[in-house]
Amino acid sequence: MTVICSSSNPMQLRSLLSGFDPGTVRGVISFGVAGGLDPELESGDVVVATDVTAGQQNWLAGAALSEELIDGNGLGGRRIVRARLAGVEQVVPARSAKAALRRETGAAAVDMESHIAAAYATDADLPFAALRVISDPASRSLPALAVNAVKPNGNIDLAMVLRGIARNPMVVRSLMATGRDFNRALRSLRGCQPALMMQRNVAFTQAHHNRNHAAPRRPTEAATPAISAIGRQLAAAGS
Repeated sequence: MTVICSSSNPMQLRSLLSGFDPGTVRGVISFGVAGGLDPELESGDVVVATDVTAGQQNWLAGAALSEELIDGNGLGGRRIVRARLAGVEQVVPARSAKAALRRETGAAAVDMESHIAAAYATDADLPFAALRVISDPASRSLPALAVNAVKPNGNIDLAMVLRGIARNPMVVRSLMATGRDFNRALRSLRGCQPALMMQRNVAFTQAHHNRNHAAPRRPTEAATPAISAIGRQLAAAGS
């Protein structure tokens, strides 16, 4: 298997995929965390895509590859829904924006990579699937401080975070809540490892934070997305 990693940067992921040989794999799977749009989904719930939509474009997920992700005991004990994913180029942090995207697209979750992976797979005539775990549910807004502190390379501007906390100590509570949600999502994603590891000769796409961008590794060794890393660290410190 091959894992293609980017720093939560759609342009970077497109660039990495442009240099990848599609003849070396039998399919493409987008995996990782996602923002919740369906208010019934909670952090840790698993979404296996039926299709991916972005703007006026729509890509169907391959039924056979999607079934392989669900079959067997690889996802046992987790709530799984089959639903549409929305692809975006920028983070959708606000609860109101999530609700608007839900009304517009009918999607259950949103991420910044699946539409790019789906487009690549379609152009290469490869089957595509996506497995995404809800990190921030529809009922919760991502803290603006966490969103704004992400650098272009995906790293965290820690100085900005500390200044923000100094100006408004109350933000720590929302950062910790974000961290707890992400920890729950990460545990669920790790639990999906057996299903992901069964996929041989498949290209995986995933946004990483502070890792070597194209180094092959096991799918569930994904690094923490930058937006969630701040709250995750604070949650760990406060537990």
